[in-house]
Amino acid sequence: MVETPPDLQTPSDVVECTVLIVDDDDVAIEGVLRSFRRHDVTCPTLTAGDGREALSILRGTHPSKNISPPYIILLDLNMPDMDGFQFLQALRKDPALRRSVVFVLSTSARDQDMRRAYDEHVAGYMVKSAVGPQFARLADFIRKYTGTQNLPRDAL
Repeated sequence: MVETPPDLQTPSDVVECTVLIVDDDDVAIEGVLRSFRRHDVTCPTLTAGDGREALSILRGTHPSKNISPPYIILLDLNMPDMDGFQFLQALRKDPALRRSVVFVLSTSARDQDMRRAYDEHVAGYMVKSAVGPQFARLADFIRKYTGTQNLPRDAL
């Protein structure tokens, strides 16, 4: 009989990962959520309309939305109040949040935006128009990513 090493996770040990979508475009958010449902992405999801709201959710100070690790963040760059770059700078300066896994999901395909995002240690950069019809490739990517990656279960 072959035994599974104790340090390997079994499906019952896997903690479900929450996806925080940070975008001010309600149509884009609804498209992502619809795609998740259509492609069996079972992760819980939360939304934030800008970087400031996302930080309040992540820091546990939002009046009605809560999140706990593990989570990943899908981040738009062009938003009012606090844009994606300002959010990334604040996130990386916060000792409790700096290890957060962030994927940019933006309309911008500009090299300077990609370089700037990677300078803030994003895990990936996706252009909305390139992730397939109705965000199909995004949903497939998130399903595979959350199903194969081990993310920290605590904030620090």
